[in-house]
Amino acid sequence: MIIILALSGCLDKDNAPTPDTLDIKGSDTLVQLVSNMAEAYMLDHPSVEISVTGGGSGTGIASLINNEVDIADSSRPIRSREIESAASRGVEVWEFVIARDGLTIIVNPSNPLDRLTLDEVGAIYRGEITNWKEVGGEDREITLYGRQSTSGTYEFMRERVLKADYSPNMLNMEGNKAIVDGVKNDLSGIGYIGIGYLTDEIKALKLAEDRGSRYVSPLDENLIEDGTYPLTRPLYQYTNGMPEVNTLPYSFLRFELSDEGLEIVRNAGYYPPNPEDKMNNDEKFRLIED
Repeated sequence: MIIILALSGCLDKDNAPTPDTLDIKGSDTLVQLVSNMAEAYMLDHPSVEISVTGGGSGTGIASLINNEVDIADSSRPIRSREIESAASRGVEVWEFVIARDGLTIIVNPSNPLDRLTLDEVGAIYRGEITNWKEVGGEDREITLYGRQSTSGTYEFMRERVLKADYSPNMLNMEGNKAIVDGVKNDLSGIGYIGIGYLTDEIKALKLAEDRGSRYVSPLDENLIEDGTYPLTRPLYQYTNGMPEVNTLPYSFLRFELSDEGLEIVRNAGYYPPNPEDKMNNDEKFRLIED
């Protein structure tokens, strides 16, 4: 009897249905948000296994091009050369916007400064401004905290704010959390993070395009939605080809953009897609569902 039960147990295990799996990789800005989405989805779909890992937007997109993942997370838009590389491998890239971010410039709470222009931020990260007194702060050397070159946030800052190369003195950190930890322990520190990583242990600066413009905070949802905050950006997911109806990628994307998914976006500190994002997403799903 013992032998029969043991064999029966083996057969049950062998015949158990293989769980549906979804592999998602890329942006460290998105990794916690998408992990939260995955956990909520799997609670309602216990046969599904979703793996969410970081490594940077460039890493996620490269993995999608190489057909190694189902979905790539990215905090920057995919480049034309990446689309061409994907096409040469038979990968058709589809783009969705799942949230909006207000990229946040942070300093230590003890820093009396509360605002900067984008020109000043750019000059600081290029290494042209090296002391806080040059922008109205204390006489203290500035310590730069930034991301690695595979990061979409690294590239977004370089293209949108620096418009040149970073200072060689910048400390290249592995993720948003590492930047937060560095700045909260460094009176001289400045960093940039996705707003979902903002905590009470650091201070978010108000930003303006230039000295003649209004200084605005990334904490105002309306200013993120209408693009008034100068470092507003969409957060993307890319798939290999059109996700077919009733497949796991389709179902998960639909969940992320549902009311429940958008509540998770808000709880994570990010903002929902704006009307233009929603229109583009809806057009994709119309094509999928026709």
